Amino acid sequence: MAFQFRNSKGQTYYLHATTRTLKSGKQQRLYFFAKTVQAGALDAVPQGYMVTESSTGLPVLKRK
Repeated sequence: MAFQFRNSKGQTYYLHATTRTLKSGKQQRLYFFAKTVQAGALDAVPQGYMVTESSTGLPVLKRK
């Protein structure tokens, strides 16, 4: 089951992650929220991160 976050407006968002290769060859992990469950959905918030809500109601993943 994908991690879900319900904002103050009652909308549900699901946490996802993808890995991207930079020009230098280094791998970078990107986290994002989507309204539907897609490939790359995560079951939990990564260790050392927390979910907050922006003033517009969008969820944001921040480091602790």
